[in-house]
Amino acid sequence: MGTSSRVAAAIVVVLGLVLSLAVVCNGGKTSSFVRKVEKTADMPLDSDVFKVPPGYNAPQQVHITQGDQLGKAVIVSWVTVEEPGSNTVLYWSAYSKKQKSEGKVTTYKFYNYTSGYIHHTTIRNLKFNTKYYYVVGIGHTERQFWFITPPEVGPDVPYTFGLIGDLGQSFDSNKTLTHYELNPQKGQAVLFVGDLSYADKHPNHDNVRWDTWGRFTERSVAYQPWIWTAGNHEIDFAPDIGETKPFKPYTHRYHVPYKASGSTAPFWYSIKRASAYIIVLSSYSAYGKYTPQWTWLEQELPKVNRSETPWLIVLMHSPWYNSYNYHYMEGETMRVMYEPWFVQYKVDVVFAGHVHAYERSERISNVAYNIVNGICIPVKDQSAPVYITIGDGGNLEGLATNMTEPQPAYSAYREASFGHATFDIKNRTHAYYGWHQNQDGYAVTADSMWFFNRYHHPVDDSTSAQ
Repeated sequence: MGTSSRVAAAIVVVLGLVLSLAVVCNGGKTSSFVRKVEKTADMPLDSDVFKVPPGYNAPQQVHITQGDQLGKAVIVSWVTVEEPGSNTVLYWSAYSKKQKSEGKVTTYKFYNYTSGYIHHTTIRNLKFNTKYYYVVGIGHTERQFWFITPPEVGPDVPYTFGLIGDLGQSFDSNKTLTHYELNPQKGQAVLFVGDLSYADKHPNHDNVRWDTWGRFTERSVAYQPWIWTAGNHEIDFAPDIGETKPFKPYTHRYHVPYKASGSTAPFWYSIKRASAYIIVLSSYSAYGKYTPQWTWLEQELPKVNRSETPWLIVLMHSPWYNSYNYHYMEGETMRVMYEPWFVQYKVDVVFAGHVHAYERSERISNVAYNIVNGICIPVKDQSAPVYITIGDGGNLEGLATNMTEPQPAYSAYREASFGHATFDIKNRTHAYYGWHQNQDGYAVTADSMWFFNRYHHPVDDSTSAQ
């Protein structure tokens, strides 16, 4: 080969490398919004949002979640302090007489803390799409709340979910919850992707901060169900102070209907709500082959009937695709186990938290990678879900502002700001997703996307040029 031929060949190789790098690195949009970088602080214990309701043995920390798989039951939970009091929930609709449901009470100890009396009562056989009023605290200080049951499960049933993660109880947390409450989009239930109170960030995992968080969030979760996902700050594993049972405060306080979907533990389960099938997974429980979670998910995914519930949504805490330097690749081993299933069953969207920022991916997969084949770059895959990280609720640890550079091609939009999102299902083919940062007006979306259903309308819904 002559000199000129070698030079030409070298140029071709270099150009090929440049072009391949461009494919790898030419990502989507990184917001130019400049945010403060200092850590936020938890609100002081005497803050108005932590106020104890007046009256003897008044129920506090009232919260509800779905109580079965279909949406015809609600778990009502609350705490009393002076004495156990009544386990009864009195409930009625405009079209029914008052009825009663009896529950159970539990307590727990954590280091030098003893909980109040924690009540859980499941109301069953409710009518769909009906407003119910309910009263707790029978016999002492009664408090009344209400909720609206979801519509009957069906393929074209519209429904709007709110999305919040890593909330905590800082001043920014309060802004996030207020912003969600005033969003004109009006979420009807919250998909919560983990990390609730951040009590473990206080000395000896101060469980008083579980109580304050329960009172802080009551203004929303007493009126609409929050669907719970366990995060790392729910583990509360502290052998240095003699606490060796993981998830103890969380499992005593926040019940979920896991048995209804055949799960053997409250950390992974599924529910149907309107036109959505929601699968909750646990990033901090064993998920390898033949573990209880793996076995359950293997059996669960084939049960999803997309003709009945076209929208398949997965919640987890630790993201699989994350281009921030915080918690980088922590979800990788779980991705390796479950991503082929997500592509096979055409999951529409995966919501995660953990990284205290916001990011939305394109539809990509990395299922071809097998450690020796060199195929290690995520590729566009219209059967794959969109991955959304929304761990920006406002906790005291502050924002994750340090991003990997350059932005990878799979990342469509990223921004380190506190906020929340809504997922507004219109029918079996379309859903409108919007992310709202706390700094903006209530109707403003900083990032948005029209989702086309992967089963009924699987057209390309990419939002970035690649």
